[in-house]
Amino acid sequence: MSLRVLVVDDQGIVRAGFAAVIDAEDDMTVVGEAADGATAVVLAAELAPDVVVMDVRMPELDGIAATRIITARENAPRVLVLTTFDLDAYVFDALRAGASGFLLKDVHASELLAGIRVVASGESVLAPSATRRLIGHYASGAGTGFRSDAENGPRELESLTGSQRNVLALLASGLNNAEIAAELDITVGTVKSHVNALLRKLGLRDRVQATILAYDLGITRPNPPGADHI
Repeated sequence: MSLRVLVVDDQGIVRAGFAAVIDAEDDMTVVGEAADGATAVVLAAELAPDVVVMDVRMPELDGIAATRIITARENAPRVLVLTTFDLDAYVFDALRAGASGFLLKDVHASELLAGIRVVASGESVLAPSATRRLIGHYASGAGTGFRSDAENGPRELESLTGSQRNVLALLASGLNNAEIAAELDITVGTVKSHVNALLRKLGLRDRVQATILAYDLGITRPNPPGADHI
């Protein structure tokens, strides 16, 4: 089945360009376009897309606020934020709002398409510059304030098995499923099962949120700025 994509951008030419690239793929269909966040919220409910490609700076309702509303719904689509600016506030606010990915608009078409497929599969994707900002922010000791109830973390973590804790720590350090499997000498399928279980137990949406929570709780120490993926 084709991935259903909603494209949101206040610039008509940009929106049309993204839509054309996406619609040209055999496994993707653009089901709608919106020029502002308010319209995006309505269309996301009406059209039930799998992924929303969301701009940040728009009239009526910005992309961050729209993302927060859309992702709060039951059976919400994944949101991939695309913006011209990788300012700290945009990166952190997009992740807090529930976005599963953050890319810059100057990415190659192949990276955009790959990003859509990644977030649709339940994984997360961040532009290298955004990842460096996120990790650098933690390395400075500032944190992001993703979870205001982080003090409840120890109680939440008690619900995890030892294996799930190990997977969470490695996931948050930037390893993908294959790398985690190699590190723990288990299968990739087992890693996926552990990831799904820990996300469910901790009430998290995806790997980005799990990574941020692991940092907030001190489970994982950030590597020096310069890492390129989560």
